[in-house]
Amino acid sequence: MQNALKPALRSTLHPAAQFAQSRWARILPVFLFVCMWQVLATMLESTTLPSPTAVISTLWQEMYAGDLLFHLGMTLRRVAISFVAAMLIGVALGILMGASKNWDRLLDAFLILGLNIPALVIIILCYIWFGLSETAAVIAVTVNKIPMVAVSLREGARAVDKNLLQVAKLYRLSRRDTFFKVYLPQLMPYLFSSARNGLALIWKIVLVVELLGRSNGVGFQIGSYFHFFDITGILAYTLAFALVVFSVEALLLRPLETHLNRWRT
Repeated sequence: MQNALKPALRSTLHPAAQFAQSRWARILPVFLFVCMWQVLATMLESTTLPSPTAVISTLWQEMYAGDLLFHLGMTLRRVAISFVAAMLIGVALGILMGASKNWDRLLDAFLILGLNIPALVIIILCYIWFGLSETAAVIAVTVNKIPMVAVSLREGARAVDKNLLQVAKLYRLSRRDTFFKVYLPQLMPYLFSSARNGLALIWKIVLVVELLGRSNGVGFQIGSYFHFFDITGILAYTLAFALVVFSVEALLLRPLETHLNRWRT
């Protein structure tokens, strides 16, 4: 019924509202930005502002040589490992603290500390304690993300409908069924909020980690180009990184969130 009404409702919308709901509403601002960038770069003719065509040309050269794919692959590997580890630990801590006041009192101080210590301090300490290694890099990224996930899931655990849990108990559902069929679905909005926000944080932190103590990755390459004041190279790797971020959001996170939250509709 709702699907049948959508075309009729769409036809009654103001043209501006129809445009805002179309794909062009996302594409047009980017297109205008690139055009303005190209015009400005052509007018200034400065090495500090390369044109989009120059950046894309450098991006293609790096991809053809294989350097871009290698460094991007190393960065994505660190992001994936850190993301999974931080989500597992953060979700467990958040649910534990949200379900138990005793655990909440015990761990709250550490959570506040983790949220407020600068990421750079954690990165430096990990490199000092564990050496300039891959393990230290992954730990640094993971530790920076865990508090954010734990806070979000703690609030979600506190907001769980206790009446539904009582119904599950009344129908004598097992603990496993209660958790996966009653408890976990209510946490999905909080889970995906923490996943999306945490992933955005990881994208930023992993570049700093690679810049300070790794010999490969997008952050390392950006640092190398910085030493030579090669802004074209910096923007080329930044563009590649941004395209990957948008792809993960559009092709993975949004469809998965829609699929897992379908029970709400």
